[in-house]
Amino acid sequence: MSSCSTNTTVQTTDQGGGNTSIAAIHPDIIQSHILNRLDGQTIASTTCASKQLHSLCTEDNLWRDICNSTWPSTTDHRVRDAISDFPSGHLSFYSQSVPALHHRCRPKKSHLLPKTSELISAVDIYYDEKLIYSKVMVTETLSGWFLCSPFRLDLLDPKETVPVKFDVEEGDCRTLLEQRMRVSWILIDPKRKRAANVASMTSVETRRHWLTEDIQLRFAIVMPAGGGDLVQCGVVVTCGGKEGGDLQVREVTLQVGDMEGKVLNGSDILGILHEAMDGERKKSNRDIERESYEKFLKMKIQCRERNQRRERSLDMMCIATGVTIFFALCFLTLLR
Repeated sequence: MSSCSTNTTVQTTDQGGGNTSIAAIHPDIIQSHILNRLDGQTIASTTCASKQLHSLCTEDNLWRDICNSTWPSTTDHRVRDAISDFPSGHLSFYSQSVPALHHRCRPKKSHLLPKTSELISAVDIYYDEKLIYSKVMVTETLSGWFLCSPFRLDLLDPKETVPVKFDVEEGDCRTLLEQRMRVSWILIDPKRKRAANVASMTSVETRRHWLTEDIQLRFAIVMPAGGGDLVQCGVVVTCGGKEGGDLQVREVTLQVGDMEGKVLNGSDILGILHEAMDGERKKSNRDIERESYEKFLKMKIQCRERNQRRERSLDMMCIATGVTIFFALCFLTLLR
């Protein structure tokens, strides 16, 4: 959250035409008739207006209501318990979950950090600004299975689907999903009292599966992986159904892949999340997210081309070595 070094006197005009300070307004009126009508970012800016407003705008009950309305999954008792340990409660949680993770973060020394024992996923899916699905999952992170296996979190149960209703007259279903579906996937590390939203605000890529014809939407962000490398953290939503009818969300998965296309394991993910959560945050929008993802795809292509050139060079060296050995053996045979 931004801080303000100066206090500003907020003026309001009464019926008599005079000016009076905001301090003259009863705090209950400010809370019940003003602050509860504002969104989180507006309230964050309001904290700089005066000491009184700063006190009112940092109350946990206010930010609890904001978090609950922004992410219904935060009403779950497991999320509430984790947030209660954050330095400033729901205010800290909101300030960590709204801004996007920044690429250029400063990694912390891992041995100074408390060991992560579990990750809490608070997931909310919206279509046309209406909540269609909300769920909280807890993933343990200490077992060898998690640390060594490819990292993949599946939100839905095997036979579970989520209906998506829309008016077919409004346009193509793929276009409507791309424009109107929104996903929030917040990973919470309760041990370290940190959180981050690992889904982009809108889909950065939408395509049809070549075999099933299902529509796949990718909500991805790009994070640093150390050593100047980047990884793509992607929430993939798969929707299927009959064309011209209602669709169903059939699969929602979270995976993290590097520039070589390899899905990372749990141990790698924990290190990357530690660095990303402790790094810088910045405001983001659809254009920035798409541009960042497209740059990552270009770097991925360049990385693949470099690997292919390296493999061709190695192949040529192996062939040349083999030919040299063959002729050497032939020459030795002739000498005998």
